[in-house]
Amino acid sequence: MYTCKWCRFSWVLLGAILLLMLAACNGKAGEQNEGAVQNPTQETQEPAQQPAQQPGEQLQEQPEEEEPSTQHSNNEDVTEGQPPTALEAAATVMRALKAGNMDTLANWVDSEGVRFSPYASVNMEEDLVFTSDEVRGLMEDTKKHVWRTMSATGDKIELTYAEYHKRFVYDADFIKNAKIAENKGIALGGEISNLSEVYPPDSYDFVEYHIEGSDPNAEVGDWRSLRLVFKKIGDDRSLVGIIHDQWTP
Repeated sequence: MYTCKWCRFSWVLLGAILLLMLAACNGKAGEQNEGAVQNPTQETQEPAQQPAQQPGEQLQEQPEEEEPSTQHSNNEDVTEGQPPTALEAAATVMRALKAGNMDTLANWVDSEGVRFSPYASVNMEEDLVFTSDEVRGLMEDTKKHVWRTMSATGDKIELTYAEYHKRFVYDADFIKNAKIAENKGIALGGEISNLSEVYPPDSYDFVEYHIEGSDPNAEVGDWRSLRLVFKKIGDDRSLVGIIHDQWTP
């Protein structure tokens, strides 16, 4: 079959053009495929570039919870102010009574002395009064004093101070077990207290330490109270009375 040179050249040129077009199409398709593969990689890497929040940072942002405060009712924890309140003065005196520390007790005694009352009803004529100097030596004093008469029998309460102290002053652990009230009576004894008559509220404060009985329904109670009476001297105070109270028939 006869073909001219021009025809051959045309077919060769046309083939070359088709090859170039195919190569160009394949190149674009490859770029698109490569871009399709790279894009997911970028998307997955972007979250990794953001720093993760550490657990410690979250805890720092939260406010710390405050510890609950604890209030101590034990008299061992009470300290005196300057000048002391009635409750602070009573706490110091009560610690001295528990320890039998007569020097500390004497430092609180009023210039006119301190009156010891074995029962709730204060007897101005019979209750014994001791000065500050006398109080310092009371615990070692071997003399027996008549402190009044027993409420139930009428017998004389004839004891040394050390004996009286154990029976009619610190006869229970008031510091550890007592309820405390200022200028308010807690106990309801058999006797009627005349405290406010002997020690008027305008001039005196008192602090009561009361221990409840083991059986509130019992006919004979075993509760105890001790009242400390302080004279008001401006903002200061002095001890004028130690009143013991208990169930009496």
